[in-house]
Amino acid sequence: MIDELAIRSDDDPRTVVTSNAAFEFKIVEGFRRISNQQLVPLRALELELTQEVVDRYKWDVFWDAPLDLREPPRMGNPPPIEGVADQPGLPRSPNEIRRADASYAVSTCRVTRDGRTLSVAFPGMSLGSFSGELVVSVYRGTNLIRAESVASTELPSVAYKYDVGITGLDLSEGSAVHWRDIANQMQAYGLRGPANEDHVVLRAANRLVVAETNGAAIAAFPPPHTFFWAREVEINVGNNWYRKDGDSSFSIGVRQGEQEVVERYLANWSLYSAPPGSEQHMAAYFYPTLGPASEAFDAALAFTNSDVYRPLDGYRVMGSHYHTNLGRQLQATGSIDSRLSDFEVLRSAGIDIAGPVDRPRDDTQLEEQHWLFRGAERHSDDDFIVMPQMENTNLLGGHWDLLFSHPVYYVDERPEGTPLIAHHPEYGRVYNIGSVTDMMGMIEAEDMLVFMPHPRTKGSTGYPDAIRQTSQFQSDWYRGVGWRWGMGSDLSERRLSEKRVIPLLDDMNNWIADTSLRPKYLLAITETYGKAPGDDIYANGPVSYLRMDDLPEPGNYGPIVDALRDGEYFVTSGEVLIPSHRYEGRGTNMTLVADVEWTFPLDFVEIVYGDGVRTTTRRMSATDLPAFGRETFRIPFDGTGQAWVRFAAWDTAGNGAMTMPFRLYR
Repeated sequence: MIDELAIRSDDDPRTVVTSNAAFEFKIVEGFRRISNQQLVPLRALELELTQEVVDRYKWDVFWDAPLDLREPPRMGNPPPIEGVADQPGLPRSPNEIRRADASYAVSTCRVTRDGRTLSVAFPGMSLGSFSGELVVSVYRGTNLIRAESVASTELPSVAYKYDVGITGLDLSEGSAVHWRDIANQMQAYGLRGPANEDHVVLRAANRLVVAETNGAAIAAFPPPHTFFWAREVEINVGNNWYRKDGDSSFSIGVRQGEQEVVERYLANWSLYSAPPGSEQHMAAYFYPTLGPASEAFDAALAFTNSDVYRPLDGYRVMGSHYHTNLGRQLQATGSIDSRLSDFEVLRSAGIDIAGPVDRPRDDTQLEEQHWLFRGAERHSDDDFIVMPQMENTNLLGGHWDLLFSHPVYYVDERPEGTPLIAHHPEYGRVYNIGSVTDMMGMIEAEDMLVFMPHPRTKGSTGYPDAIRQTSQFQSDWYRGVGWRWGMGSDLSERRLSEKRVIPLLDDMNNWIADTSLRPKYLLAITETYGKAPGDDIYANGPVSYLRMDDLPEPGNYGPIVDALRDGEYFVTSGEVLIPSHRYEGRGTNMTLVADVEWTFPLDFVEIVYGDGVRTTTRRMSATDLPAFGRETFRIPFDGTGQAWVRFAAWDTAGNGAMTMPFRLYR
């Protein structure tokens, strides 16, 4: 399918990287199920669990593992053993799993140009139950190549994973495969052994493998974020592969594993969701360069800044909702001065503010809080701060995180006759919390914030919709919800969490349009457990860029809380940054002015605004701009009668950044 792939520098002769090569696509399909984790809150809301309800929520599942044929656990988060509505129970049948390679019945092609992007589509591609086309895109000004299957299925409950590679690379003197291991050390294989029967899986750092051939090199890597469904951990399971096909050729590519690598999480490997008729984009990137493999490594890593969130003048990078169990882990060591590697790993990824979210047990709640607060201070310094958070599942509805402006002690009970605030001989002031009123009183008095970490899924399925009219949600201390993709992961989306979280952001602000409340916001969250060197931190979590120069003193998180309350930040996957933005004019003559920086070729920018009933999106194409660019965008819009407005920018790999909504007083 690739007659010849050649590159040249300036007026030099062309170097043929490969000829008579092809793109290889493989797919594994399973059956999508809703989980018990989602059903519990739906039952609590007294929602009848019809097939229509199951079909509505199953696509956003977290605890599903369609390829797991083991006997299921008797209880817990996975799908119900007995089934629900028309959904079959567990264990899964081997007949649910289908494997296929791509096949083609191509008689024509279609060439389109969109700005700097040139795409060639080949209709007639079949991949398992999916049918569609192979699309190959190149971008003027960069060697980046995107190969993707753009296809849909009509089956009602498909979950799937895919592998992509380039095959037929010339095997000659000097040919080799290169990668960095999870210790970030360069590794290479000269392909002198026998031919391989299967993919040779590589636990490669940065999701990147490079083939050296014919005096050139070509890198293979997936989209950095859309490729990953949400998991409990970020352990590298091996997302690259090579294969020696024979004496004259070899292949490289990207892949997803068959299961989780941690025993306790084997039932959590959800795959991608493919609602019937949705156009799924199963993509991989390839980047050819002249010279040795190091040139291809450098070129590919530039798109993610080597997997480090870029410093930005006037901002600090915040990551949130990390399940480190900081207090409990320190208690287990017996020393408050023990250090957790989790924070070293986060710091090395460019994060300045790390938010561990603990769940202290009732019987040791105060003691664990004490170890959490003191341990956070000991892991902080001038350039890195640990900001304690607490995840709760009571009182306010769904799951919700408390963000502290300073250490505050509380217990989740208030027997009759007990004061709201009491004095503890060791911990000082302690709140006794027995009601929503108690909790909101503490939150307001102690300058705390509330965010719902995983709305409309997991233990918050049905929320915050179910509490939209409650006193707690109708409070300025209830700031909004967490932004995290992959619950579920739907590759028909052009934006990260386009179907679950982003519409909710707009819904929330329409709900409160006729109030005097501040807008509701997003907080970038990760929702993973322990971290170690070699874990793929960058791929699996977004961050918030807070407008602040210096970090506060350990234990004083007030300036961070202020920035979050005031919306002085933007959220991003890392590749797109919005250093500044503002709104000019009034009424019919308003203009959004925003500075944007990006790495992957940009796709579009947009302003989104709502009047309390309807949400309007005005999109501006950005495909005429080069990769690794920066631009000041000016987008006029009519703000008459509108209650709020926000801005976002998205690239062609699905990465993006969003500002927080801004109140337009009507």
